[in-house]
Amino acid sequence: MKNAKSILLAAAALGLSSVANGQTAKNVVLVHGAFADGSGWRGVYDELTSRGFRVSIVQNPLTSFDDDVVATKRVLARQDGPTILVGHSYGGSVITQAGGDPKVVGLVYVAAFAPEVGQSTLDQYAEVAPPPNFVPEESADGFATLNRDKFKAGFAGDASNDVAAFLRDSQVPIAMAALKAKVTFAAWKTKPSWAVVATQDGAIDPRLLRSTARRIGAVTTEVKGSHVVFLTQPKAVADVIEQAAMKAQAATR
Repeated sequence: MKNAKSILLAAAALGLSSVANGQTAKNVVLVHGAFADGSGWRGVYDELTSRGFRVSIVQNPLTSFDDDVVATKRVLARQDGPTILVGHSYGGSVITQAGGDPKVVGLVYVAAFAPEVGQSTLDQYAEVAPPPNFVPEESADGFATLNRDKFKAGFAGDASNDVAAFLRDSQVPIAMAALKAKVTFAAWKTKPSWAVVATQDGAIDPRLLRSTARRIGAVTTEVKGSHVVFLTQPKAVADVIEQAAMKAQAATR
């Protein structure tokens, strides 16, 4: 598997773009993470659709890991050809499990987890602990939301106060069981991968993001931004997705 992945990534690194052959992957599926919904992708959506991509956004129920994987597969089933699958934060765990779909020709991890088989999202914090302002609070029913007072610093540090307040007050609770669920398949082992490291991430330490990107062999781009870098730096994130679309299909042919 490692040799196959190395060949794919080497091809991508050489810049083997399928653009010249008219075979760039034109479908993009965006998968949000915990404590959020798909609306945060609007800036990336606008960037990509203006560049000619067909973009679909998954709305994860966040009720269980299996539910979120099924929601992602449901959107993948509607795609009409080669697709780039993008995950933010916990969404990286989801695309790791769901990315084996044959339509998926590349994976993009945006400030995201990328578990090994047998790992959960939370297991990855064993390598580098979460920053101090990232404070999930679990309720009696097993769902968690982020601490109100530390929300901006831990989740959306480079967003305006108004935007951060809206994200805080509209956050979607996630079942803690979803964060503890182990992945049984790792798509990054056979699919070329890209990673965006948010250098001011207050939810996943940038050291962990860098280590994760190295472990999965991802082509890595560092972007100055918080954990919601996709929302605050949509052009930079869209640029990485476009790069993946240009190179991934050629690398997997």
